[in-house]
Amino acid sequence: MRIKELPHLTIEAYLAGEQDAEVRHEYVDGRTYAMTGASARHNLLAGNIFSVLHSKARAHGCQVFMADMKVHIPQWHAFYYPDVMLCCDQNDNEEYYREHPCLIVEVVSPATAGIDRREKLAAYQTLASLKEYMVMEQETVAVEVYRRKQDAWVLEELDRDDVLHFGCLNLDIKTRDLYEGIVLKAQG
Repeated sequence: MRIKELPHLTIEAYLAGEQDAEVRHEYVDGRTYAMTGASARHNLLAGNIFSVLHSKARAHGCQVFMADMKVHIPQWHAFYYPDVMLCCDQNDNEEYYREHPCLIVEVVSPATAGIDRREKLAAYQTLASLKEYMVMEQETVAVEVYRRKQDAWVLEELDRDDVLHFGCLNLDIKTRDLYEGIVLKAQG
């Protein structure tokens, strides 16, 4: 058996390569991981969240990014592509990534659920600016919101009849409204 050692990629080389890459890659401590394509349901959910947050974010001087903006996790030497990211720090203005989001949203699939709920949850929680991390199911109406409460994180699980509160923008929306127009797998 031959073991092939993969080259360690510097952050600078990663960032330069991502600018022209045909396939997006996430980066964790010198290694890159190609991102796969997303389903229509995934894109519609992320788009719905973006739409809900966009006008309110602008009124608060914040920016909402969808899919192609990276978040940098300095403690992990990592860059991820969140599905939706809300940033309200006016000094956080790198061209290709942000470091101080207050909200990150991931729409999970069976293939990504483990990474989103373990690795990314742990990484994102190291960001001092992050107030909320939201994980959305795409096959049923179910949302998990991890909220920072002083020095601890509290999990809130929501279903279709609950009201979701976005603390960064002081915005409330019914969970089911985020799923509007989406045919869920569980429904046929």
